[in-house]
Amino acid sequence: MEILLKYFPDLTEVQITQFKKLQELYKDWNLKINVVSRKDIDELYVRHVLHSLAIAKVLTFMPNSKVLDVGTGGGFPGIPLAILFPEVKFHLVDSIGKKIKVVNEVVDGLEITNVTAINARVETVDEQYDFIVSRAVAQMDTFLHWVKNKVAKKSKHELKNGILYLKGGDLREELKQFPKATIYPLPDIFEEDFFETKTVVHLPLKYKP
Repeated sequence: MEILLKYFPDLTEVQITQFKKLQELYKDWNLKINVVSRKDIDELYVRHVLHSLAIAKVLTFMPNSKVLDVGTGGGFPGIPLAILFPEVKFHLVDSIGKKIKVVNEVVDGLEITNVTAINARVETVDEQYDFIVSRAVAQMDTFLHWVKNKVAKKSKHELKNGILYLKGGDLREELKQFPKATIYPLPDIFEEDFFETKTVVHLPLKYKP
């Protein structure tokens, strides 16, 4: 928890309680359904929670905005972001049912009311969102195809509506065809070694009916 307070010193008592409870819930559920690797469960706050919250260092979501988390797995980045932004609606989607079961159990355990989690392929989701977030589930061009027409037209944030993608490694080749993409290196935000090669990529998307 200290590491979260180091970078997010203004957490409320409710948020601190929820973040503290996260590890206990994931440890318990991970014994039944393995959604977080064994080695990562001990590093949950750096490798999963803080990594998810890197998006919040790039953009503060406005109240009542809508965010879609694609391929959420065990609930990252969606659940940590939902704790941080209780007035934002988060829609978590994953095609693997057992992962969504864990997500729903964790959401219930934390008494979070701003998360909806469904077992589905993202292509079947028929809604529009201010932002689409994810942790590197595919190459950007593939991901773009999956989320086509799912970004709302009206922009109300500092950044234009689109994708906020947590990616690692050298992205020059992958993003060559996306000149409007902005890369935010995480070593500029967090000093821990884990973030050395990691980034948040913002790709604005134009609305298409």
